[in-house]
Amino acid sequence: MTRPLSHPASPWLDWQGLGGWNIYFLAKFALLWAGYLNFHPLINLVFAAALLFPLPWAWLRRVRHWVALPVGVGIFYHDTWLPGIESIQSQGAQVFSFTLDYWLELLGRFINWEMIGAGFIMLTLYLFIAQWLRFTPWILLTLIGLWLSPIVGNPFASQEGSTASQTQPKSSAPESAGKTVSMTEQLDQSAPPTNQNLNAYLDDFYGEERDRLVSLPATLPAKAAPFDLLIINICSLAWSDVEASGLTEHPIWRHFDVMFKHFNAATSYSGPASIRLLRASCGQTSHQGLYVTPPGQCLLFNNLARLGFEQQVAMDHSGAFGNYLKDLKQYASLSVPLMSKEGMAHDLASFDGEPIYRTSDVLGHWLSEREKSKAARNVTFFNLIALHDGNRYAANRQIAPYKARLQTLLDQLDSFLKALEQSGRKVAVVVVPEHGAAISGDRMQMAGLRDIPSPSITQVPVGVALIGTKAPHEATRHIDSPSSFLAVAELTSRLVGGDLFDSDTIDWNALLDNLPETPSVAENQGSVVIEYQDKYHIKLGQGDWVPYPQ
Repeated sequence: MTRPLSHPASPWLDWQGLGGWNIYFLAKFALLWAGYLNFHPLINLVFAAALLFPLPWAWLRRVRHWVALPVGVGIFYHDTWLPGIESIQSQGAQVFSFTLDYWLELLGRFINWEMIGAGFIMLTLYLFIAQWLRFTPWILLTLIGLWLSPIVGNPFASQEGSTASQTQPKSSAPESAGKTVSMTEQLDQSAPPTNQNLNAYLDDFYGEERDRLVSLPATLPAKAAPFDLLIINICSLAWSDVEASGLTEHPIWRHFDVMFKHFNAATSYSGPASIRLLRASCGQTSHQGLYVTPPGQCLLFNNLARLGFEQQVAMDHSGAFGNYLKDLKQYASLSVPLMSKEGMAHDLASFDGEPIYRTSDVLGHWLSEREKSKAARNVTFFNLIALHDGNRYAANRQIAPYKARLQTLLDQLDSFLKALEQSGRKVAVVVVPEHGAAISGDRMQMAGLRDIPSPSITQVPVGVALIGTKAPHEATRHIDSPSSFLAVAELTSRLVGGDLFDSDTIDWNALLDNLPETPSVAENQGSVVIEYQDKYHIKLGQGDWVPYPQ
């Protein structure tokens, strides 16, 4: 008796097809085409093969089905740009301190209704077309094609993504430039951007940076004019945020004497950003290199103290979240007690419920205390988090819109600069944001997520205002070259060693020419973004380099 034709001669030849898993892979292909995935073809091909492989027993096929569900979710997560396990573990204790309303806000951002609508349309089309067409062979051919393609995912690279990744992020700074020492000429970018070449370039970058140092004068020259140096470190402020908020024409930008157009903060998290700033006298180190005992010659703040600058530290928060202040003490030797916040008002509360004191009160309190001090020179480190994601109005716990908070902060900074002018004090105010707020988001990260240090997050507006000079204020001068913290240290060294505040004119060429230039390299734990041949590339963990999708 022969077996019916509907049954194969061997149960091992009973091919079932991918069934509903076709929808899973079709959704991935759509997201890959749109630039929302860091797709891994081989892993997905192995997963598809495991789903397709014929099994002779029905119970084993059912077990495979249930096992495949969590595995499929894990592979999908691995294919996204969402934070890796290492990043989640490193911040696990912090995220549990978020308030419930902040969690709900984050969930609302994560849901993309346009994608849900598009997904429903795709599902409907699949169910309709599947009546006549078998999708499994086409899914397998596509996976094999992606795996064998020399450029992974190239067939699905959208026209917009491929062109946008070749351009630098738009900056709102005006078009003019200062002369700089070209660090990029020392680092070869002529080789093709292969995985091996980009790894070598990154190693060369850190090798070059390891030897770079800006030294302050051993002693102050007799001609050096006493002045105060205020370093204002602002959380969550990038050029992209200023543009998205429509505040590129705010008066504060014209109040600065010098603006850096392409300043790279080198990270997208607060602690590492402030450590890098306080260790600005040395070249840029890797993220891992931040968490070691700092060399004394790197510590800009402490080196100024040795020249007679009285040290102060002021914040609009406690510094407790994420061990921020503790890390600054340990890895940047910031051992000065925090300035008192007694009597200050607060209109905002952070995502964990902590009060955030008014910027005007923090800055005004410093000026009041400075009037009482007899120190000839003062250096103060301010850290302000009024723009941080998730901040609420203290009165009603309602979300405080970013644009409104930025408008208030810039207004208060501008008023403070005017108050300094009226006080008659000689002050160099250096505003250096930590990183951006990512209020617009991109294809890799939703709005507010900063796990990956993208150029839209790390390109920050750095301004220098020289208050109390004899020379009149002129139009703002712009540094157009790629810069980072070493340029701040060099500019500080030139200010400290000169008599700029007592001169009738300012030699801008001597002050700004040949400031150190630093190629764009940004790193968090588990992610690195570099600019190579005028394009941005990203590496996650131990994976390969891929073009940064825009």
